Amino acid sequence: MFGYAVRRALRKSKTLRYGVPMLLLIVGGSFGLREFSQIRYDAVKIKIDPELEKKLKMNKVSLESEYEKIKDSTFDDWKNIRGPRPWEDPDLLQGRNPEILKTNKTT
Repeated sequence: MFGYAVRRALRKSKTLRYGVPMLLLIVGGSFGLREFSQIRYDAVKIKIDPELEKKLKMNKVSLESEYEKIKDSTFDDWKNIRGPRPWEDPDLLQGRNPEILKTNKTT
């Protein structure tokens, strides 16, 4: 008898039918988000091994240092080579003779 009254109230009242589940979803979602965001902050607090931290500080790579490495390189003689598509023969595409390659592989 009590179950019938509850079911009837759920059918008639839009607040109980739609509002209560929505509030439960909002409140439950906020608790869930709090837990997931706490994991993020806990991961940041983890300390790095001191030896590894020293190695990372010694190996400083900057944009200027990389520029100094390639500054004197000449890029005038480079050749743009397109890679083969799956249906193409890579040896023919890149100018290599497949007959010579086959004889070299067998001997």
